[in-house]
Amino acid sequence: MVHRITTGVAMVSLSTGFSGLTSAQLDLVKHWRHCCGQHHLPMRNQLDPGAIRAHLSGISLVEMGSDGLARFRLVGSGVRQIFGREMRGLFLSELEETECEVWSRGLSRALEMQQPIGGLIEGDGESHAWLRLPFQCERLGSVILCHDALIPNIRLRLDPIRQSHKSPSALRNLAA
Repeated sequence: MVHRITTGVAMVSLSTGFSGLTSAQLDLVKHWRHCCGQHHLPMRNQLDPGAIRAHLSGISLVEMGSDGLARFRLVGSGVRQIFGREMRGLFLSELEETECEVWSRGLSRALEMQQPIGGLIEGDGESHAWLRLPFQCERLGSVILCHDALIPNIRLRLDPIRQSHKSPSALRNLAA
């Protein structure tokens, strides 16, 4: 089944200090913080794929060139399923307008804040949980580790990890 980002979603900025909405996001943010060590922003070569292997299908790496262009370098099978096509090698500008806008905001915000940024785009039956983690790169530019997953809305209301998901009134559409 192919899933698309819905148009017309409300967008709200997330506050600083984002730690994740799902267990996968919590794991990834924890690994990112571990990679930071004494530095404000971790180096890309500190990323340990083995430590995050359980979440690889939902991961993509977006390289931000010094020219300001963003390109998908690595794209997991779960991300391809969400977008309904192969994303590896594509420039962000090649996405549909709404997709490009949503991704651009999250990537820009993560680079600007130099910390984890994430949110939720609520759909009718399921929601798109997303996470953007900035890394410094040995070459010019930056790399953002992205995690995207579709989650049934009922699971959000029952998630024991995050108290805010237990009541439908706490659900909002979030994006950077």
